[in-house]
Amino acid sequence: MDKVLIITGPTASGKTEFAIECAKKFNGEIISADSMQIYKDLNIGTAKPTKEELSQAKHHLIDFVDLDKEYSVQQFVDNALKLIEQIKAQGKLPIIVGGTGLYIKSLIFPYSFCESPKSQEIRDKYSALLKEKGKEYLYNLLLKKDKDACQRIHINDTKRVIRALEIYETTGKTKTQQNNEGLSPRFEYILVALNMDRSILYKRIDERVDKMFENGLVQEIETLIKNKLVDKSSQCMQAIGYKEFFNGDLALNEIKELIKKNSRNYAKRQLTFIRGMPNVMWFDILKEKDKALDYIKLKLGEK
Repeated sequence: MDKVLIITGPTASGKTEFAIECAKKFNGEIISADSMQIYKDLNIGTAKPTKEELSQAKHHLIDFVDLDKEYSVQQFVDNALKLIEQIKAQGKLPIIVGGTGLYIKSLIFPYSFCESPKSQEIRDKYSALLKEKGKEYLYNLLLKKDKDACQRIHINDTKRVIRALEIYETTGKTKTQQNNEGLSPRFEYILVALNMDRSILYKRIDERVDKMFENGLVQEIETLIKNKLVDKSSQCMQAIGYKEFFNGDLALNEIKELIKKNSRNYAKRQLTFIRGMPNVMWFDILKEKDKALDYIKLKLGEK
């Protein structure tokens, strides 16, 4: 079995449940492609699989990075490739599951933005502009040069905004153009994207956030801060569901609504990113689950 199954989609689209069903049906193991579920002790806000879900199929790359550590796209690729080979060697199907589009695309295709030329001088120039004129000014600069990148990079993610501007200035090509040049996948893959009616998706997102607060999200982050395990600058605290707690003196109900809003906006960006990926097959998971399973079965060559 040489193929790799990849299941992606926006937040709250049902990826975990569907992946477990696929693991059972097609003798697979799950490799998480979620940039925040990697962290230990971030359980509620990252919507990690429950203990019951973890017991139903073997999962990898969840809950293994310390809170004070940073974890790069390249580290994910290295870890995931090693696991893919190990799972294949057992005669099982590797199933990549997650909504971090950059993780997935970097895993499939060997090209990495990190390989683009770097210029500390250019980076310093844009850092100074950020300090002088603010993130909106910087974001608008990128918008003029690489509109596609702006659809995938949030205005607050100034590090990636500066990197995109640096790439454009050093190569004369946009991040998107660089990423699409000479793409040849590392392995044969089946890429399935889950979606549903937008209003239903947003309702599910809102309900998920409500559930997080009921399950103790506030207590989780208070404990982390009290024990000095995290602060505002921690990479792990840039996740939606956590960073909002550092947003001034907002009341808890305001924080909750902000998390919902940011999650909905994130879902839009995820959908935009996924649509730009080659060979993606979309399914409305609420209406077409059996159709999706049949498609995977066909692609795997099973009878």
